Amino acid sequence: MQIFSDRETRGPAARFLILLVGTVLVFGAVTAWVAVTYSSAGTVYWPAYSDMMASMPSPLAWLRWVLGDISEVAFYKHELASLGLLLGGALGYWASRYAQTWQGFSISYGTGLWPWLVSSSLLGLLLSNALWGWTLTADTWQPTFAAFVSLPAAMVLLFGGGWKVTLNGAILGALLVTPSCLLIVNYVCLPLGLPVVIGNVLGMALGSVIAFGLCRALPALVTPRHEQKPPTAPAPPVKTPDYGVIWIARRVLADFSEAPFYGNEWASLGMLAGVLLAFILNPLSPAYGSGVLLQMVAAQALTSLVGVIVWRGEWRTRGWYPTYVPLVSVVPAAVLTYGASPMVMIASAVLGALIAPPLACAIARRVPGYMHPYIGNVLSMAISTLLIVPVIGALVAA
Repeated sequence: MQIFSDRETRGPAARFLILLVGTVLVFGAVTAWVAVTYSSAGTVYWPAYSDMMASMPSPLAWLRWVLGDISEVAFYKHELASLGLLLGGALGYWASRYAQTWQGFSISYGTGLWPWLVSSSLLGLLLSNALWGWTLTADTWQPTFAAFVSLPAAMVLLFGGGWKVTLNGAILGALLVTPSCLLIVNYVCLPLGLPVVIGNVLGMALGSVIAFGLCRALPALVTPRHEQKPPTAPAPPVKTPDYGVIWIARRVLADFSEAPFYGNEWASLGMLAGVLLAFILNPLSPAYGSGVLLQMVAAQALTSLVGVIVWRGEWRTRGWYPTYVPLVSVVPAAVLTYGASPMVMIASAVLGALIAPPLACAIARRVPGYMHPYIGNVLSMAISTLLIVPVIGALVAA
């Protein structure tokens, strides 16, 4: 993979800084807009999720929807969680370059590609909403977030940085991934009463398979591997983790930001801090107004903890293992479908941790080399959710 030299980084780094500052300013403007709009008699009221949907298609509601898409993969759907994820990711990237003692798990797997990755993901998200936002109404939810956590980032990680890959990844994500998710969610999942996460991740897999096939047939879409420049500076020595209690706690935290390809504690802390602040401001604002955010986060942490402990040997052998898979699929789907009872939380967390990661690993090993193996992870999300959520439903009904 392409990792920037110091000379190559100055231009992209400056553009990335401008993008990041612009993103923060947009978030700040939205926050002030929301506060002013929903203030009366000196009292600030942060709007609930239902308020946002009811005010569609107002500009404020649309802007909050698009920004909320950034944290939707974790089922949080809130602009403050999204802001925390981006700022935490930026801190993680800065630490990976200038304060490695504090970097935690190196963001985006130590590739140095996070600026390109987040740029492609954000562009894919904006294009998706521009092209497919018309499908959203005050009464319907649509998976416009899908491109942010799928093909654009995967293409950057597979083919390297640069504007060619960044732009083409964003375009293909908006043209292939988002409509695939829309079709499967609306014409398969909803009619059959299946959790929509199944349609989301199947759409990501389908769109990505088509896109990677196009890149193989039309190599001009990406940067050939032989044209990618190797690192100009030696990589710092990597200490072998002790895989003890501290490592387990850090790994559980990092799993919260694994789905957008960050896998970093700072990014996870930022997102969790943002969504908890949103919950404090209004419990019916994040997590689709379900009011079960705290229980869902606890169950997500539990499934990661069980998975990291059970599959710690795989982490030690392979260096990475998809213990995050049930955190963004099985567990939130079960909690939002059947409620936040201890039985639902524990059963979904344990079954998800035992089934989803090894299934993802088995499928990823069979993905062709010209495709990113994340396809195995999203297929595992679909299969695991399809298998486990009905079991949870039977336990609830018993």
